[in-house]
Amino acid sequence: MEKRLFTSECVTCGHPDKVADCISDAILDACLAQDPGSRVACETMVTTNFCLICGEITTKAVVDYEAVAREVIAKIGYTVPEDQFAADTVEIVCKIHTQSADIALGTNDEVGGAGDQGMMFGGACVHTPEMMPMPVALSRALANRLTECIASNDLLRPDGKTQVSVEFDESGKIIGIDTVVVSVMHSADFEMSELRRYIREGVIAPVLKKYGFSIDDVANIHINPTGNFVIGGPNGDTGLTGRKIIVDTYGGYFSHGGGAFSGKDPTKVDRSGAYMARYMAKNIVAAGLAESAQVQLAYAIGVAEPVSVRVETYGTGKISDEEITALLRKTCDLTPAGIIKKLDLRRPIYGKTAMEGHFGVAEHPWEQTDIAGELKKLAGI
Repeated sequence: MEKRLFTSECVTCGHPDKVADCISDAILDACLAQDPGSRVACETMVTTNFCLICGEITTKAVVDYEAVAREVIAKIGYTVPEDQFAADTVEIVCKIHTQSADIALGTNDEVGGAGDQGMMFGGACVHTPEMMPMPVALSRALANRLTECIASNDLLRPDGKTQVSVEFDESGKIIGIDTVVVSVMHSADFEMSELRRYIREGVIAPVLKKYGFSIDDVANIHINPTGNFVIGGPNGDTGLTGRKIIVDTYGGYFSHGGGAFSGKDPTKVDRSGAYMARYMAKNIVAAGLAESAQVQLAYAIGVAEPVSVRVETYGTGKISDEEITALLRKTCDLTPAGIIKKLDLRRPIYGKTAMEGHFGVAEHPWEQTDIAGELKKLAGI
């Protein structure tokens, strides 16, 4: 019988697209640190020895965008000029203007409308302690562990990718890990057989053990399968803000809405709505109302209340999806202002999301399960 596999991928913060995300979110944080009411939509592009920062920013903050970008690039680990992208030598161009006055009419604090139309999704399940799907949880953990190793090993470079294929049975129960893929940029001095041993023992084995698996049980392990990965980072591939949206969410296991996250202040429901949807989905699972839950929100620009709220529990719910939806509407303020207040989003907390992941990170406020008890009580379970 053909295996039932689901695959998710992740990338390190040194991947070109993630470098762009990290710069955009660092600029957002710098604005919010001085002016919590900042309106930010910052886009970044990076390529060989070049970084372009553009977008719409309306703020009272005084920020040196170039200095912020160089600090982020150095923190990620791009400090070697020979890599053709380094903090001290990269050319940086800023093209920033203020937010459209037309958009501001319906989204200012007095009106409180959504910053744009769109739909966003949040998901949670019982696969892992953090209530994330196993394929993306493993891929993310591998990428974060790889980042730790890159920081402590001079022969490794910041760019890296991971991928995990998990085998499920017909009921959706996890059987095991079929394939693990890890690729990492490295110095030409790192002999390939030694690199592969290092990654196998120092990255893959401990991450699998943390999630209850053994490296010896994995059918296929591929480490730098094409061989040398010396040319990488923005020198090897152009990076853009918002191009890793599936990596940023659930690895494809749950749906993704129409927008990216990084570089956007919390009045943009692409971001804050997705965080609230995750918060609600996680509390559904934490309350024992379902083993797997997806929440969809949808908004119209300039309108405060969502135009739709939908819960899907894939047949695992203890009560109907419609009843769970009604409970959420009773317990959660889903206006942009309500979401911002509940999750305390007007703070410089976004750099960590671009670096370590948006979901499944305990420190993020949308990961709390503080309404699980109330939902359980209201449901009569």
